[in-house]
Amino acid sequence: MKVASFEIVFQEVPGEVTLALNISGCPNRCKGCHSPHLWEDTGEELTTELLDALVNRYFPGITCVCFMGGDQDADYVATLAKHVHESFGLKTAWYTGQQFAMTEDIPAVFDFVKTGPYVETLGGLKSPTTNQRFYRHEGTSWIDETEKFHKTRH
Repeated sequence: MKVASFEIVFQEVPGEVTLALNISGCPNRCKGCHSPHLWEDTGEELTTELLDALVNRYFPGITCVCFMGGDQDADYVATLAKHVHESFGLKTAWYTGQQFAMTEDIPAVFDFVKTGPYVETLGGLKSPTTNQRFYRHEGTSWIDETEKFHKTRH
């Protein structure tokens, strides 16, 4: 698994200053994808050493690490998330194109998870018609917070 790029973001995980890792090699290839360049297998191998270097570069200014993709090896993404928790005490998030049937199927090692493939006719998280869901993990429950992405106009 490779990381093609990374950036500090403020919207992907509400209330968190997030180091977002854009993982290449996406197997989903959703029609209308905003990041088709991530379909290719490009970038640097995402090892725990590279992850530590990236987190240390921005720590303590960040509060969360978000894995943007990684569907080709979900177990490895979960292992990296666990490493972030144990090594830095930071929250973790995963943006996956997988459609989980029930929230109980989402790995509990994450604090936040965006699930569902991008369906062009339904829109992304900001669209009220989206099929994608954004969950926050609390105790043994997953709380659907998708509506936090929906802007209200006044």
